[in-house]
Amino acid sequence: MERILILGAAGRDFHVFNVLFRDNPNYKVVGFTAAQIPFIENRKYPKELAGRFYKNGINIYPERKLEEIIKKLEVDICILAYSDLSYRDVFEKARIANKAGAHFMLLAPQATMLKSKRKVIAVCASRTGAGKSEVTRYIARILREHGKKFVVVRHPMPYGDLRAQRVQRFEKIEDLDKYNCTIEEREEYAPHIREGNVVYAGVDYKEILKAAEREAEIILWDGGNNDLPFFKPDLLITVVDPLRADCVGEAYPGALAVSMADAIVINKVNVASKSEIKKALSAVRTLNSRANIFYTSSIVIPDKPELIPGKRVLVVEDGPSVTHGGLKFGAASVCAKQLHAKEIVDPHKYATGSIAEAYKKYNIGKLLPALGYSRSQISELSKTLNRAECDVIVSSTIKLEDLMKLNKPVVNVTFEIARESKLSALIKNFAR
Repeated sequence: MERILILGAAGRDFHVFNVLFRDNPNYKVVGFTAAQIPFIENRKYPKELAGRFYKNGINIYPERKLEEIIKKLEVDICILAYSDLSYRDVFEKARIANKAGAHFMLLAPQATMLKSKRKVIAVCASRTGAGKSEVTRYIARILREHGKKFVVVRHPMPYGDLRAQRVQRFEKIEDLDKYNCTIEEREEYAPHIREGNVVYAGVDYKEILKAAEREAEIILWDGGNNDLPFFKPDLLITVVDPLRADCVGEAYPGALAVSMADAIVINKVNVASKSEIKKALSAVRTLNSRANIFYTSSIVIPDKPELIPGKRVLVVEDGPSVTHGGLKFGAASVCAKQLHAKEIVDPHKYATGSIAEAYKKYNIGKLLPALGYSRSQISELSKTLNRAECDVIVSSTIKLEDLMKLNKPVVNVTFEIARESKLSALIKNFAR
């Protein structure tokens, strides 16, 4: 019996186990590893979710000790189950695994795609921060306009009590508190909820699929990072960021998402240069010669624009996009510049605790990542914001003032896709 170690970051890793190994007597999963997301290691995948072969659950180990873990657990095969890595990092993990005596495996994404009885539209990306969520919300509006009954199923973010997160259904803002959601989860779910979209997420996507099928004729997959969908799509749309055209073929599994797509959305064309858009198109065509190409503008919408001109502002952006996603600026940065802020304040010297550690780990620049994976980290984020010497906070994450008391005003920035007739027609024709 081969001994398996699944490498991930609390998302695809659990899905791989559930679909391929939970009820499979031919393999023994001896552990998961955890990285990228803080506070998710040194816990267990619970026995209630692990199935009959794992009466004590499955341990989750810190991946920084990968070589030691492989030897200690006598691992035969390491399976990579990440949703966002550079190919350089993929091969570094392979090197460590092989050095320790284990095989290293990349699974074909089709192997873990569940087949739905309903139509499935999936929205993925070449890199995290490309604009998947705004494209997904745009598609949801088109479906609603044409009277289609749909639900959104979001890529997992199970960072808390895994038993309680097995199947989650979000319909009201209060549900975010019910499930004790992190800032990252609130960023993704709240905009859908405010538009009247029901969102499913969780850990066990077989059960989530059954629940979604009971109340919808179309399932809209809202991808995470640059991962591929867990459900077999009838229409796969991949969003590409021309501001990071160099990354189109360099991220795993984002390059796969591009090469497998039925349609490619090159987003942010209103802020990218002609040469950047041309470079993105060339990179896409190198990987996928058949997909239809659509061009969309990402429009930033501040709630209090009058507070920005001539002021010293601190910019807060989506955490994963500017940390392991490598995004150098987001909607809040664009808004601050468009509205002529006097200065974007460097937050580094004000950062405390794990926020300060993030600056040491990632090349973030003059942005503050909205990291809030625990109550203590939310407190550290609040302290950082209140210590900062600035006039205004410009934020593209959740409404920070709903979670913490701040000593300066906040301009909340949302971003939406400008109406694009060809993309609308694609969705309308698919939904018939």
